[in-house]
Amino acid sequence: MDYDSALDRGLDEVPDLEGGDDRFSYPSATAQKDGSFTRLTNLDAIAEALSRDPEHVHSALQRQLGTSGTLDEGRARYSGNFSERDFDAALDAYVEEFVLCTECGLPDTRLVRENRNLMLRCDACGAFRPVTKRTATQQHQQQEAVEEGKTYQVEITGTGRKGDGVAERGKYTIFVSGAREGDTVTAYIESVNGDLAFARKA
Repeated sequence: MDYDSALDRGLDEVPDLEGGDDRFSYPSATAQKDGSFTRLTNLDAIAEALSRDPEHVHSALQRQLGTSGTLDEGRARYSGNFSERDFDAALDAYVEEFVLCTECGLPDTRLVRENRNLMLRCDACGAFRPVTKRTATQQHQQQEAVEEGKTYQVEITGTGRKGDGVAERGKYTIFVSGAREGDTVTAYIESVNGDLAFARKA
């Protein structure tokens, strides 16, 4: 058997994982105001698209938004007033932490427990990494405050689903409109919700 025939045969036997960013999508948040609460009405659909447990997504959103909430039959309710932009940003942060593989960038991953540790296993490339929990000690070490109305110099290390540049500062994820991955910009903080901040280039 010649080399080309052997190569073709080998490729035919490789499972098709249909990799590529174009196939990975999930619904945008649908929010409804409910007095002093905000409902996320399509959490079940979002969790299904991410192949994650709705309870896990809900718990992570509470942490990202810095609030408390309840989950009942796929309809989540959170204390406080949050916009759909707030929820979408929190979901972007969730996907970065709990869905996308840090090695190949694909979403073909599973959350598994090993020796009580939560791990992210990639079925596409085989990568296996711990999902870092923010312990009280780590949070104390990372208390670099981000305040509304102030400016900070940040490095843009990613891109959000809406096209905003994404930066990290301590425990905060900062979405900077008009910034691109690889830029270092001065970000003017327009609003802060929990661990999320929204900014524009100063």
